[in-house]
Amino acid sequence: MKRPLALFGAVAVATTLAACGSGSGGVDQAGPPQPGGTLRYGLSQAPTCADPAQAQTNQTVYVTRQVVDSLVDQNPADGAIVPWLADTWQVSPDAKSFTFHLKDGITFSDGTPLTADSVRKNFDALVHTVGAAKAPLAASYLAGYTGTTVVDPLTARVDFTAPNAQFLQAVSTPQLGLVSDAGTAESPEDRCQGVIGSGSFTYAEYKQGASVTLAKRTGYHWGSAVFTDHGDAYLDKIVFTVIPESGVRTGSVTSGQLDAVSDALPQDAPQIQSAGGTVLTVANPGIPFGIGPNITRGALRDPAVRTALRTAIDRKELIDTVLGPQFKVASGTLASRTPAYVDLSGRLGYDPDASRRALDAAGWVPGPDGIRVKDGQRLSFGVLFAPVFDGNQAILELVQQQVRKVGIDLKLDKQASNVVAARQLSKDFDAVYFNLTRADGDILRTTFGLDGQNYNARGPIPALDQALTGELSSTDSGARAQLIGTAQKSILDEGLWIPTIELSQAIGTAKTVADLKFEASGRLQFHDTWLRGK
Repeated sequence: MKRPLALFGAVAVATTLAACGSGSGGVDQAGPPQPGGTLRYGLSQAPTCADPAQAQTNQTVYVTRQVVDSLVDQNPADGAIVPWLADTWQVSPDAKSFTFHLKDGITFSDGTPLTADSVRKNFDALVHTVGAAKAPLAASYLAGYTGTTVVDPLTARVDFTAPNAQFLQAVSTPQLGLVSDAGTAESPEDRCQGVIGSGSFTYAEYKQGASVTLAKRTGYHWGSAVFTDHGDAYLDKIVFTVIPESGVRTGSVTSGQLDAVSDALPQDAPQIQSAGGTVLTVANPGIPFGIGPNITRGALRDPAVRTALRTAIDRKELIDTVLGPQFKVASGTLASRTPAYVDLSGRLGYDPDASRRALDAAGWVPGPDGIRVKDGQRLSFGVLFAPVFDGNQAILELVQQQVRKVGIDLKLDKQASNVVAARQLSKDFDAVYFNLTRADGDILRTTFGLDGQNYNARGPIPALDQALTGELSSTDSGARAQLIGTAQKSILDEGLWIPTIELSQAIGTAKTVADLKFEASGRLQFHDTWLRGK
């Protein structure tokens, strides 16, 4: 029996900015799909690693998702868990054991069979070799993992020490996509140079920081139930090139040098549309962009400062000034497309007078330059961030101006993605600005939980801890949704997350591109994509 644990309600479908885009996040077909051709894609940032387990940016996942398959998939239209490598599965009543029955005849691109033992080797390697430092999301999904039992060549039972209701959705993510048996024996560093999967495409060339070429896998016949066609992909190749400048990416699409690009900005849409193209958009589920304070350092130890920060930010101005209509203001601790999302916009209104009152009551008084002071300490702190999204710096610069009006001095600390990741793990920051994408509310536990990353470096908060522990053990979808709702409110009330905006993917495509689609977490899936006139 298939039991869609960890899912609550529908995951909204993608929207588009142009009339020629489809509601499913793909481009309308003009006749039957045609095989062949090379799709040229412009990434806004360089992929960080060829291994999907270690992928920590959207631009990286765009590449790695095409190379590996997952045990199950998640339908982006309604959030349902559907077959992929496994055609059936069972979940034990206590959510401690998950049994997957694999389809027969699946092979990795090196010709070796994908078996239940492959599942065991993959999960063992993620826990014991790759680890949380290299693959924090994958490791968090496998928290409490005790091992995988090979019941028979095509049946694998995955066991945990405690209930793990989120795991069924977790195995739909690219981070838990399966690599070849040989790949599971490699070091994390070697995996970053290339992995062998069972996916629709294979790595033909991987140049770190510059480009990636994927080639079609022939003989593929075990596609996800979400795919329109379960056989071979249509495209012969996908060539990803790193082009950081937005204007250059847009010009390359309209001139015919590229077929699709990441991070098409609102001002780019008219140019793309005038050339017959479209801009596909979808809001990411998970944790929206926001500021996560380290509550053990400096002024952010004071709850009043965190409360004041929440109402000192004019989120609508961020959208209107920096972004555009395809983006939304953050209205809670979870993004609005996430199952079990609770609208907390009433607690996130722009109210600088409320911020001033909170700081006044806590003893923070304006200094000679307008920045508040308490016991000789200036109300000043740094915000660590990486430019993984084109708008990050401009958003934070505007936030910096907004919060200064209430006496808060925010200093920007821009670093490369790998530096930010390392400093997050070591808690070497005053505050950190980021988002995390996942179509499941358990992302709160992996980010804020004491048994997760705990970016705030916090101690016990009983109400929050009980909610996060409870949602992981609840096999009742309604009860689990309520617990995730409690956690959302507690995280906001404790000032552990100061949301700003929801991330949206905006993909500019030429008129030749058909059926480029988003998967459930808002990342691209190229299996059904084809090129007109090729």
